[in-house]
Parts: sequence; C-alpha cells; structure tokens
Amino acid sequence: MRTAVIDKQINTYLGQLNPKEKEVVLGVVKTFVENRHDDDLWADKSFVSEMDRRFKDMETGKVKLYSLDEAEAHARLSYKARKRKKQ
Repeated sequence: MRTAVIDKQINTYLGQLNPKEKEVVLGVVKTFVENRHDDDLWADKSFVSEMDRRFKDMETGKVKLYSLDEAEAHARLSYKARKRKKQ
C-alpha cells in the first residue's frame, strides 16, 4: 500500500519538472537500478564459488601475485615496446 502512495507522489512531482530536471532524475533512477544488479552477482552461486576458488589459490600461493609496483612496471615496459614497434 505504501508503494502506491510513493508512486503517486513521484508522478505528481515529475509533472512539475522541466526536461533538464527530468534528465537528472532519470540519471539517479538508472544509478539505483544498475547498482541493484551488482548485488545480484553475489546471489550467483557459480560466481561466488569461482571467487572462493581464486581466493584460495591466492592464499595458498598456487598463483603468482604481483604488487602494484610490479604491475605498473610491466605496463610501462609494454607501452614503451609497443610505442617503439609503431615507429
């Protein structure tokens, strides 16, 4: 019952907005909806089990981990090599 009242109030206020204000409201509403889908990801059992597996691999040392500095250095080297290749 409360939802019907809220819907009515939203419709009343929307009618009073100019097109630019309506675009802003639409952006806010889209953000709420898009964020809701992110929460659904954790309800997916296959996703959660995959993340658990990867985390265990990380904890046990089964996979090689890179520090941020190592990743940055590798990215810089790759960028320089690619830049040289184009010349």
